[in-house]
Amino acid sequence: MAASEASSAAPVLLREQRDGIATLTLNRPEQYNALSEALIDDLCAALDALGRDSEVRVVVIAGAGRAFCAGHDLRELRQRPDAAWYRELFARCAGMMQALTRLPQPVIARVHGVATAAGCQLVASCDLAVASRPARFATSGINLGLFCATPAVALTRNLARKQAFELLFGGEFVDAERAAALGLVNRVVAPDALDEAVGTLARQLAEKPREAVRAGKALFYRQLRRPIAEGYLDAGAVMADNLLDADAIEGIDAFLAKRPPRFAS
Repeated sequence: MAASEASSAAPVLLREQRDGIATLTLNRPEQYNALSEALIDDLCAALDALGRDSEVRVVVIAGAGRAFCAGHDLRELRQRPDAAWYRELFARCAGMMQALTRLPQPVIARVHGVATAAGCQLVASCDLAVASRPARFATSGINLGLFCATPAVALTRNLARKQAFELLFGGEFVDAERAAALGLVNRVVAPDALDEAVGTLARQLAEKPREAVRAGKALFYRQLRRPIAEGYLDAGAVMADNLLDADAIEGIDAFLAKRPPRFAS
């Protein structure tokens, strides 16, 4: 943890858990929740713990204060102008972003305010995103002479190529409705409806059988990296195994019997 934050009384990351839904809140409101070295490390540790927690069914990523996340902490980066440290920090951040997709639980970004640069990358790296109407999104590093290279990796896997190029090289902010049209967020709601919308989606996911969600999420991302024929082979094997899972057997039998299923997990 950075020395300036190690001495602070407030943790840079908060965790709350209720009814199988864990919420991680970026807690650097005065810095617009910029991703400091300490915050990245705490996120890595929290995601590792959540992945091993069988009580957690869904994870929500949120931000304290006015912003969701303003990207990397530029002040911290300027205080340590060292290429080796930069590479190591970005590797740790990339590992954290990839941990979101490797996590067995679905991850929802709760975006209430601005999400820029690596903050936009964080939204793109979550499985789902719900945005408040005032939220705004940008990869505006290009305006400072700094191309948002690491955010580009996540954005080009969420958006169509020309849309991603415009966002990365134009450096302009887009509103929540435009972000939804681009495919960066799933739903846009009024500010006073954000918690209800995130909660409803989280509870819907939390009610699904654990093994189907775990295997399905892993397959979802794995097949995206493969040629279509290999994707189908992988998917067929996953589906065959899934059909023999106790919850799948119960679900199919309940459907055929026209009764509600009674899932064990």
